Amino acid sequence: MAAPYPEPEPGWAITWHSGDRLPRAVADAVLTIGAHGLATRGVAEEAPADARPVVLASGVYDRSVPGERLLPLPSWTGLDIDPAPAAWRQTLDLRTGVLTRTEAPVDHQRPLRTVRFVSAVRPGIVVLRAEATPGRVKPGDALRAYPGTPQAHRTFDGQYWLASAPGIAVAATHIQRDHDGVEVTERIAAYDTDGTARAEDLIAAVRRASEAGFDRLLTEHRTAWAARWTDAGVEIDGDTDAELALRYALFQLWCNVGGTTEAAVGARGLSGGGYDGHVFWDADVFILPAVASMAPDLARAMVSYRLHRLPAAKSAAAERGYAGARFPWESASLGVDVTPVTGDLGGETVAIKTGLWEEHITADVAWSAWHYARWSDDTAFLRGPGRQLLVATARYWTSRCRLAADGTAHIDTVIGPDEYHEGVSDNAFTNIMARWNLRTAAELVERATGSSPETRRWRRVAATLVDGYQPGTGRYEQFAGYFALDPLRIDAVATPPVAADVLLGRQRVARSQLIKQPDVLMAHHLLPDEPAPGSLVSNLDFYGPRTAHGSSLSPAIGASLLARAGRPDDALAELRTALRLDLDDVTGTTAGGLHLGAIGGCWQAVLFGFAGARVADGVLWLDPVLPSAWSRLGLRFGCLGRRVRLDIDHDDVAIETDGPLRVRLPGHADITVTTRARVALRTSQPRSTR
Repeated sequence: MAAPYPEPEPGWAITWHSGDRLPRAVADAVLTIGAHGLATRGVAEEAPADARPVVLASGVYDRSVPGERLLPLPSWTGLDIDPAPAAWRQTLDLRTGVLTRTEAPVDHQRPLRTVRFVSAVRPGIVVLRAEATPGRVKPGDALRAYPGTPQAHRTFDGQYWLASAPGIAVAATHIQRDHDGVEVTERIAAYDTDGTARAEDLIAAVRRASEAGFDRLLTEHRTAWAARWTDAGVEIDGDTDAELALRYALFQLWCNVGGTTEAAVGARGLSGGGYDGHVFWDADVFILPAVASMAPDLARAMVSYRLHRLPAAKSAAAERGYAGARFPWESASLGVDVTPVTGDLGGETVAIKTGLWEEHITADVAWSAWHYARWSDDTAFLRGPGRQLLVATARYWTSRCRLAADGTAHIDTVIGPDEYHEGVSDNAFTNIMARWNLRTAAELVERATGSSPETRRWRRVAATLVDGYQPGTGRYEQFAGYFALDPLRIDAVATPPVAADVLLGRQRVARSQLIKQPDVLMAHHLLPDEPAPGSLVSNLDFYGPRTAHGSSLSPAIGASLLARAGRPDDALAELRTALRLDLDDVTGTTAGGLHLGAIGGCWQAVLFGFAGARVADGVLWLDPVLPSAWSRLGLRFGCLGRRVRLDIDHDDVAIETDGPLRVRLPGHADITVTTRARVALRTSQPRSTR
């Protein structure tokens, strides 16, 4: 009966001990496991149903509540244990995707041990095994409803439990038997989150999994995870802490991103109910670029989520009197704006205006589709649905722009990524993204059908859209009038990361140059060729000291840009902050779910920042730089339809691929790598400062 559960290899385990300083609810989020758009928090098996959902699925929302929220599904992990363990540890094995729980030794009884996993091979199949002294574990109900949810339970044929709600159905069974004096309880459940499977189909799926047996299910699951780590991974010589945290980041991206025909990825993924599971720009510009380098099919599913809601975005634009498509700041099942209108800030009820004014998301969505296609070399996508998306968003920006008497174009009354300043005009990031959107849409259309009055108009608006650039200083003014604000720096009031608006008050911060997160700098991150050449460093030097990192999204982007600017040691300091946000509950909010955008940003910081990777014209560009604490950085990722491995040290970079790949490094002519190559890094060569 007992399958081997080897201890995880060093550098591959996240462990929580009962009594640790981190609250239990934080551990539940950190120990999330999942696959194929279904995830389960790391709750203890005997834990009663509480205020936090245990099982969530991509795109499955409860529409009966205002604004929608992810629907808590029936839990499959519950067991009645008497006595309940007093002390234990849980170990998340990142290499195999298995969560184990081991009780501290107890007199006169066998310590409880449980093993669970969400199958990486069989979509919707989840498996639990518990081993204990006979009579101590009573399986009870195989499926346990979250309080207040409209899920009906019934026992079918005395063996299978069934539960259903609008859009979901679940079947489960369990067995209990004695094996050499140890009582073993095994449970298998099958979830259908499309709302299409019949009860008979789910029971058949449970029966097939049961017939395969726990050992086979575990073996095939481990094999699938081994393949994942072959496709994407990281090794860092000289920094085991960063190496483990980055592996954890990749692990949780695999666990929290998925679906069938599309992937709706909320700000907290599927690890908790924070932000009600709504989809923000986090998905488009922080999570998708990381996922595209790991699993292009999942990135395409994320883009499909937006494409399927393009009609809703067109309706939203029309309702405001504009052409094209306007995507909502917060989205759920239907693609309409579900941003709340009020919220709590330090105990004060405040108006939330992001749904009205944070419009850069429309260009962010277009950028994510373009990035997916360019990174994965999906040229057909840009000739079809991708082009339709960029055209619809370009039409929005054309109608949204105000043309002044002097011939310049402006975008008034917006909120940029820096949400400390609301209702501003000519936000540099928004305008640069809109300009890029207009030009890229024109290029795609003209490549297919030639120039037209509409594409020429797009180009004219793009050419006249102001961006606040000041050639004398090399800086972009974040928005019109920003440079006239109080030149307050964050080091004068606190050590970041800090919520400056809570610390100082919204009005005080709004009158100052303090910013929540990179704003102008986000344009350098997403579109390194759009800002003026050489402007990255001047803007880093100006905006960096004014950034409070009041958003979890912020530190990783700072790390990426600092690395690109040739400051790897400073970049590593910011990366460490980003890597520990959830593992140390830095913001005190991880209990509501992992900050998946920050997790995606960490991988971007390493791949795009330290490795200097980007794609242009079907070529992989590399511009590596390592912090002094790292002697070697090894990366595995997918790009341009190839599997790529980089081994970077301070002198050279080794490149391996599984097929021909064009590569460009500074100071070298382009090379075509067919299997492997080693290129010397010219340390005297100045790094790109775009």
